[in-house]
Amino acid sequence: MRQRKRNTPFKLVTHSRSVRSLTAAFLLILVVSSSNISVDAFAARAGVKGATLVSTETREGRLAVFDDVWATINERYYDAKFHGLDWESQKVNFRGIAADAGSSRELYVVLRRMIASLGDSHTRIYPPEEKFDWWRPRFVTIGAAVKEVEGRAVIGQVQKGSAAARGGLRAGDLIESINGQSAIALVNSKLASLRSLGVKSTSETTTRFRAFASLLDGRAGTSVELRWLSKNGKERTAHFRRDWQQRELELRIRRESDYAVIEIDAFTKPIAAAFARTLKEKVTGARGVVLDLRNNGGGDTEAMTDIASAVVGAGSSLGQFTERSRFSFTIFTRSKSALSPERIAATSLPMVVLTSERTASAAEIFVAALKASRRASVIGSETCGCVLAIRTRHALPDGGLLDVSELDYRTAAGTRLEGHGVRPDEFVQIQRSDLYSGRDRALELALRRLTNPLTLRHQ
Repeated sequence: MRQRKRNTPFKLVTHSRSVRSLTAAFLLILVVSSSNISVDAFAARAGVKGATLVSTETREGRLAVFDDVWATINERYYDAKFHGLDWESQKVNFRGIAADAGSSRELYVVLRRMIASLGDSHTRIYPPEEKFDWWRPRFVTIGAAVKEVEGRAVIGQVQKGSAAARGGLRAGDLIESINGQSAIALVNSKLASLRSLGVKSTSETTTRFRAFASLLDGRAGTSVELRWLSKNGKERTAHFRRDWQQRELELRIRRESDYAVIEIDAFTKPIAAAFARTLKEKVTGARGVVLDLRNNGGGDTEAMTDIASAVVGAGSSLGQFTERSRFSFTIFTRSKSALSPERIAATSLPMVVLTSERTASAAEIFVAALKASRRASVIGSETCGCVLAIRTRHALPDGGLLDVSELDYRTAAGTRLEGHGVRPDEFVQIQRSDLYSGRDRALELALRRLTNPLTLRHQ
């Protein structure tokens, strides 16, 4: 499709589960650019300046917020057909409920129900007190994350020093009930609710992942009662308080014998610079590299492109973005960084990439590019399937924020990742015993493949 010049900055947002979960694939922007599209700095916290905010304590204020949300999505949403959803009917169905909401919190519950009908994890809304900073993500959590293991709700991670850790929860523990309700019954209820939306923009794998991951969600300052089975089968019960937690985005590197293992939390400009330094200073002498993207929720396209360029080489297409009007543009790897005056130092070391359901957005674009170029083998589980984009955050009349998906994405081969994700070359299933022992089967397999390069698989 013929490109036309435009000076609009593009940002990609992804969000593979609730922002209240500890290890969520946190909300980040991906600033997308091409040779004829400028990239502007993005204000992580939008706001209404020089204007009087409406009060959602009044019916008029609630209607003002509702109408603004509905109209903004109606105008900006990347799919003019809304996946077959009758968006006009959604206004009729929810407007009166929003007007009668008893509080601001209830209003935003109604708004989120309406938005959920899109089946789009990227289009999100935040009340004024929950504004989300993409570059400094924070979550409401008890300090533990739940995941599906062997078909059951299992504690997948516990943060040191958290309420969960102090209360005796351990990774691998089996959750029996939450606030007196069966954990599996709650999961089935969530799945039924998600499936009832009738929208196919989310894969079954991601839908199940979200259902399990959101089991402990709740407002800051509230508590949740858990009943669980420990490693020895002993039943325990305790109450845990939900609190805000800040997460810092980092790059970590360590050696496993002759191989470098690099964990990348997100694609940011500081992390891209750190990756360049790592290749020059800390990978010397390594026989291969494992890139761990299992907790990478996305990031800045320039940063992702720099890192991809160091791995794939210059001149490779990283895919195409298309807006509602069908205008599109393509991003490419390059030989010179857009973030610094230096040329990008490339590596030809054998490589394996680790993925999970939390691998999302820019990370999925990155993995798809490496897989397509046969540059790396992919091990783990299917990625989120969360690759849509926005231009700017929209400030609401009451000071809340709205993110709207405005751009779709396809790989260089024309494959749409939204709702599908990237399948690994080799799947690895986690077992409860692995969580108790700290065993990492995916990493073990990656190191075996690097030890014998002839066994590296690319599908």
